Amino acid sequence: MTKDLLDGEYAPSTDPATRDQVELYERTDGREGATMAGEPVVVLTMRGARSGRLRKVALMRIERDGVYAVGASAGGQARNPGWFHNLVAHPTVQLQDGPDRRLMTARVTEGAERDSRLAYADELYPFFAGLRARSIETGNREVPLVLLEPVRS
Repeated sequence: MTKDLLDGEYAPSTDPATRDQVELYERTDGREGATMAGEPVVVLTMRGARSGRLRKVALMRIERDGVYAVGASAGGQARNPGWFHNLVAHPTVQLQDGPDRRLMTARVTEGAERDSRLAYADELYPFFAGLRARSIETGNREVPLVLLEPVRS
């Protein structure tokens, strides 16, 4: 297996499904564990906002022109998922898409850029609009959309 691009102590998820999927995905370079609800995923490694330990999560694959997007929908819950706070605190992340691993920089989108990326995400995953609507209903929360762009050398 390729050495991680982000170094540090790894703290596996306390959620068994997340932990098992990430482990399977990484072990097989994405040949297995590469879908969630029948849709493709990538694995994102980030530093914990408070602990600084490495955290990993599988998220829906939304890629266009080498830039990835992740929606912090938390399944339509009233609060942002924990991983969103990690990205804001430590925006340099590692993305694994199949066997390819690379460092990316995370940033929250706004305005026309956000609208364009959301329209694309909705084309790929029509259920995403429903999750955003549920987040507004349950918590009066707009779902953040985070772009992951290649780290510039």
